[in-house]
Amino acid sequence: MLLDERRTHILQVIESKGFVSTQQLQEQFEASESTIRRDLEHLDGIGQIRRTRGGAAYVGESLSTFDERRSLAIGQKRQIAKAAADLIESGDAVLLDGGTTTLEVARQLGGKTLQVVTNSLPIINLLVNQPQIELMMIGGYLYPKTGVALGQLAVAALQNINVRRLIMSVGGITEKGLFNRNALLVETERQMIEAADEVIVVTDSGKLGHSALAHLCSLDAVDRIVVDAGISTEWKESLKAVGIEVIVVGD
Repeated sequence: MLLDERRTHILQVIESKGFVSTQQLQEQFEASESTIRRDLEHLDGIGQIRRTRGGAAYVGESLSTFDERRSLAIGQKRQIAKAAADLIESGDAVLLDGGTTTLEVARQLGGKTLQVVTNSLPIINLLVNQPQIELMMIGGYLYPKTGVALGQLAVAALQNINVRRLIMSVGGITEKGLFNRNALLVETERQMIEAADEVIVVTDSGKLGHSALAHLCSLDAVDRIVVDAGISTEWKESLKAVGIEVIVVGD
């Protein structure tokens, strides 16, 4: 099992149980005490767990269901989504990853003649009856909390695809680059980046300066970021310095 994948699964186990002993994790993941200790130190460092005597307790942001996350800051997400959709032109081939903000982008695509590629079941359900949109679904392991297809099958399918634009969401952004909460998701999103001529990130400003479990890519892989007006001047300048066009909504 890969490092990021193991840490993702460890975090899921701790979240579901609330507390897990180090011994239980060693047995479940067939790993040494030192390996599990390093994993717990990493998860503690990013604020998802708190190490305790003999184990770890969950204190991080819940890996909530798609419907729960969708209800958060919906007005802000719609503003970001509209600005991102305005960048898409009729005739484009567009790749949309799974996420609540990218679902809002999909809602804004009405009236445009497009090819849309996605690994998101909610986006497929939204666009399936749009006659002007040619729809292609990426298959794979369907992650139950989000309805997004991930894993080796999804990666293999993406290797045969090229699109003009990718619109994607993230779990966090730091000077080290983009992060997301799931190692399988990151693996799939890396191949999405390879498949696209232009990468557009849609995010709320609260994710700036914060990492997540798995590192996705460096900042220079991104062409544009669409973000709300909560972004600081320092972050605007930092992003522009690496060649990213910053589009701010709600000013």
